[in-house]
Amino acid sequence: MDYNIAQKKVKDLKSFYKNCMCFAIVASIILIRNFVKYAETDHSFRGSIVLAVWGIILTIKAIKLFFLNADWENKILQEELNKEKRPINF
Repeated sequence: MDYNIAQKKVKDLKSFYKNCMCFAIVASIILIRNFVKYAETDHSFRGSIVLAVWGIILTIKAIKLFFLNADWENKILQEELNKEKRPINF
């Protein structure tokens, strides 16, 4: 693996984990605030739209980072290059 590719992957992982940590902190603050403020009234979750959108964004980033990474692209590219090197038999 090329150093620049590895460096970018590590940077992306670091960014993803920071976003997850921030999400957990903000979600905890919102949950605690809602529990304290609305404990005796309704138990509906306020702030859920923000957390839902943030969660969707994190899910998309996770899929891109862990499942749609460059490894499979490199593998398919290498297979295509190997196909072109083989002689065509009719």
